[in-house]
Amino acid sequence: MMVKHILADKGTNVFTLPVDASGMDALNALAEHNIGALVIASPEKKIKGILSERDIVRAIARTGTEALQRPVADLMTTKVRTCSEESTVHEVMELMTEGRFRHLPVERDGRLIGVISIGDVVKRRIMEVEREAEEIRSYIASA
Repeated sequence: MMVKHILADKGTNVFTLPVDASGMDALNALAEHNIGALVIASPEKKIKGILSERDIVRAIARTGTEALQRPVADLMTTKVRTCSEESTVHEVMELMTEGRFRHLPVERDGRLIGVISIGDVVKRRIMEVEREAEEIRSYIASA
């Protein structure tokens, strides 16, 4: 199973902010959209960074609430791991586990086309396991 199948189910709508948005803008967007991370991108959908709830908590722990007045460019993770539509569920599970992050931008030709979360990946993997179990039950019943 590939990332393109996850995106086909969940859609490709991605909430982004420009690099000059403030930490407070990001906090409001996270709350408004009930999401855990925002991709910081140019108008052309070039990924500049990713800002997660964890990034905001760390910034506040370091400098207090004044961190929310700073631009997201100062708060975001700049070394963003990405995947492609052709990446497999197993590949992205491994990438997310090794990197200890829960949101993974999906790129095509260097441009953002979607985001998958660990929840999306786990849901897809559970569906795969249930399908495989049903196939095994059918095979055993027909033998």
